[in-house]
Amino acid sequence: MSSGRFVEVPSRMLPPDTLDRLLAEFVTRQGYDTTDTGEGERGWIGEVSAQLARGELLIVHDLQTELTEVMTLEQWRAFGRQIADDEEEGD
Repeated sequence: MSSGRFVEVPSRMLPPDTLDRLLAEFVTRQGYDTTDTGEGERGWIGEVSAQLARGELLIVHDLQTELTEVMTLEQWRAFGRQIADDEEEGD
């Protein structure tokens, strides 16, 4: 998936420690209660890792800002609509 500025990054292309840091940041940003799993943040990282493997999450890299982050499919679709709207307005 790509919009010219954004590219999807297959998780298998990332070193395991980099992938873990991205998933940990996603867990924190989404506000997961890390006490829910009994394993704290590690438990949630396992959960979101499984979601990533099922294709429910994407790793997206912004070529302009050079930032990489994890997004849900819904976030990616909403983000894509926002980018399209901004481009139409000439932003």
